[in-house]
Amino acid sequence: MRRPVVAGNWKMHGSRSRIQALVAGIAESTDARADVIVFPPAIYLAEVIGWLAGSRIAVGAQNVHAEVNGAFTGEISAQMVADVGGEYVLVGHSERRALFAETDAMVAAKFGAVQAAGLVPILCVGETLAEREAGRADTVVIAQVDAVLAAVGIQAFARAMIAYEPVWAIGTGRTAAPADAQAMHVVIRRRLAAADTGIGAEVRVLYGGSVNAGNAQTLFAQPDIDGGLVGGASLDGDEFTRICKAA
Repeated sequence: MRRPVVAGNWKMHGSRSRIQALVAGIAESTDARADVIVFPPAIYLAEVIGWLAGSRIAVGAQNVHAEVNGAFTGEISAQMVADVGGEYVLVGHSERRALFAETDAMVAAKFGAVQAAGLVPILCVGETLAEREAGRADTVVIAQVDAVLAAVGIQAFARAMIAYEPVWAIGTGRTAAPADAQAMHVVIRRRLAAADTGIGAEVRVLYGGSVNAGNAQTLFAQPDIDGGLVGGASLDGDEFTRICKAA
């Protein structure tokens, strides 16, 4: 049985005092039956890892550069994340693809760099509203998965996760209907299973897109949805805790 996961992506939000209070609240109330991961802004990464030491909550980075080091002002590497005790990295979030022009090839390179540093990538995939309305949602998502498969191979997904996040549902308050989310999770899982049946069955696939305490239980009840990548609701300690309990 796949263990449920709830990941909180704090994006570019928070202050040192606000994040410290948030960490204290969620550290006391998480349930051991689900894996919980938080992704703070990079400037607070090491502190959050320290604040959560001894808890059940893991910490990851929202983004890394594909190179180990170099003249890349403002960037951090996967090795740096590992050096301060991080365990996970979000790769290919839709905001990185749309706002920072990350291509499928760049995402695949980052995925490989994360694993080379001994960390676990969470590959984010998803379609825009225009792509869904044009009937291309499956094609777009599979292409995003295939780009990583071509670069690193199916075995890499034995130590990775995928987050399906329809772009039109991120930060909009709109959520994919549970049946629609489930259908896309099946598409992703079948694509991996075509390369390796065991990995297709075992990889954990999360749903992201306006997940909140009100819809989490219904979404997580779907057989192929293994938890959530939570945005805005993860900045509210009480709500994030309720989502974790739903998982």
